[in-house]
Amino acid sequence: EQHYDWLMSQSHLKDLQLPKPHFNLGVGRGTQAQQTAKCLVALEKVFLKIQPDWVVVVGDVNSTLAATLAAKKLNLRVAHVEAGLRSFDRNMPEEINRLATDAISDLLLTHSQEASQQLLREGVSKSKVHFVGNVMIDSLFFARGLSKQKQSIKPYGLVTLHRPSNVDDRIRLLSIMQVLEQVSKHIPLIFPVHPRTQKILKTLNATSAHALITKVEPLPYLSFVDAMANANFVITDSGGVQEETTALGVPCLTLRKNTERSITVTRGTNTIVGEDPKRLLKQVIRLIGSKNKSPTRALPKWDGKTAERIVALLEKF
Repeated sequence: EQHYDWLMSQSHLKDLQLPKPHFNLGVGRGTQAQQTAKCLVALEKVFLKIQPDWVVVVGDVNSTLAATLAAKKLNLRVAHVEAGLRSFDRNMPEEINRLATDAISDLLLTHSQEASQQLLREGVSKSKVHFVGNVMIDSLFFARGLSKQKQSIKPYGLVTLHRPSNVDDRIRLLSIMQVLEQVSKHIPLIFPVHPRTQKILKTLNATSAHALITKVEPLPYLSFVDAMANANFVITDSGGVQEETTALGVPCLTLRKNTERSITVTRGTNTIVGEDPKRLLKQVIRLIGSKNKSPTRALPKWDGKTAERIVALLEKF
């Protein structure tokens, strides 16, 4: 579970109608090394107890790498969902997790043909690489099917920030908040504040006082999907949100200098704003002035059936 906040975890389980986990590792907060090490030790005990035929790991978080290492040390087979994503920026902890996980996994399940080609360029055997689609879009379509919220009448932008490169740097976070305040003079903003971001904002004592930035607690998954689908645009540094907005046809402005989800830029609705927050204001004004709403992007195998294809492959192998 990437989101260590207890309330966030509980709401995600409830919204996605998932059963209570059989094991709770209780890792919590910590440095990159601490989180990875605690997961590694805890998962080894779980794997020894249940002796799984396959260990399926998802994405690029610390628990992804820890589970892969623990499994391979025990000679267990590993399938990596969302394999082949690359930002080509090794200063990102997630990039290290991706590279290491892909290097030792037995089955590499990609969300796009571009990701499959990247793995082949890196010398991975073609027999290990399988293009299955985007499992996150399965969850997105499921959530949209449960939604009862009507389209918003008033225009607004949605903001999410949590990446260390944005929120750990006090000067950078302050500059972002100042630009968001300027943006909010053109269009109201809704800002569900991630626990990590909230903690640092409090130390800055620089929370924007502008009335048109509405800061709220982290939203339950279904509510967040509704907020995202009905927004005029989304400002984010999240990898997943870049993909979800592409599937929903909602313009996305990404506050990062690069992305591992390049398909959202080349064939989606995503624009990389970069590290200069002032560029963000220019892009927002451009979007507000545009009369053309981004069309929903029907990318190959982003159809809500990715999990079924993954299960079929695991049964085959």
